[in-house]
Amino acid sequence: MNLPILDLARSFKEIKPEVFEELEKIFDTQNFILGSYVKNFETHCEKYLELPENSAVGCASGTDALLLALMASDIKTGDEVITTPFTFFATSGTVARLGGKPVFADVDPVTYNINFDEAINKITDKTKVFLPVHLFGQMCALEEIISVFHDKGIKIIEDTAQAFGAIRKYDGKILRAGTVADIGCYSFFPTKNLGGCGDGGMVVAKDKNISERLRRLRVHGSGTTYYHDEVGINSRLDAIQAAILNIKLKHLEKWNEERRKIADYYKLLIKANDLQEFLTAPVELENNYHIYHQYVIKVKTKRDELMKYLNENGFGVRVYYPLSLHLQPCFKYLGYKKGDFPVSEKLTEEVLALPIFPGLEANEQEELISNIKKFFTK
Repeated sequence: MNLPILDLARSFKEIKPEVFEELEKIFDTQNFILGSYVKNFETHCEKYLELPENSAVGCASGTDALLLALMASDIKTGDEVITTPFTFFATSGTVARLGGKPVFADVDPVTYNINFDEAINKITDKTKVFLPVHLFGQMCALEEIISVFHDKGIKIIEDTAQAFGAIRKYDGKILRAGTVADIGCYSFFPTKNLGGCGDGGMVVAKDKNISERLRRLRVHGSGTTYYHDEVGINSRLDAIQAAILNIKLKHLEKWNEERRKIADYYKLLIKANDLQEFLTAPVELENNYHIYHQYVIKVKTKRDELMKYLNENGFGVRVYYPLSLHLQPCFKYLGYKKGDFPVSEKLTEEVLALPIFPGLEANEQEELISNIKKFFTK
């Protein structure tokens, strides 16, 4: 079997005619940067996320969304940003790029999301932003701790790169990932649940003053053409990506629900094959709607040997993430050492992502789990 960790072509077949029809219109007009397609996509995202008008700002990537959010929060040299060591590099890399100091807090061993108690203990008089990540498609319970940070004048930026469409139910309300705190950041990298055909991102803010500033910052800090209120960056979502994302957004709920069914079947197969002593399936917190951007199991022993075995037998599995951010060579200057964040470090030795994407067949899942069983019982 040849089963990749992600096969985008399967779901693209559903929308291919519509995509090419829209692309032809764009090439006829030759309007490629921002414009009506980007504005329409921003508007549709606002409606989907139940946000006020003009609160969504399309940009060039998920990394730029984080960068813009931090710029709008006035992160400067020496400012501290509390975040997780167990995530993609951009979360802390953007902090360092602005001269800020990433301050790491360990993660929860069940959800892999940041441990709130650990994060609160890291607050100092230099803390300016709390930057949690909704990792692998599952939301943090941000409503529980917003007041703790806000009471100290600390802004909260949600890294929602992997969780567009994830929700939590709380106090009779639906909380949507990226809309709970001050600013939300999204990535539309092709591998994401809502992914384009190239780089793209979005940053959202319910506060009109913040969203207007974000809109200026994405075009070199310009409110009026050639007049610059501050120094921004060049980070504009292009019309081609917006058009494709607009089409995909209409299918997102269906595709996310398909991912959830695939996740349920993995869990059933793991149990049916008596693999619980070797593997731990991901856990969905009560009141959460996990969208499974990745299906990440924990392998209790021989993780790397299992990955090698599966790869050699045609199954695309991989590790997210093999090295905690506090141990990355570029962050050596922060002074962290091995053992500082034991949960994150242990996860880097145990986690393994299995294929999950719309169009994945049940027999492919069965064959993969069968091979995992063969490995542990041979």
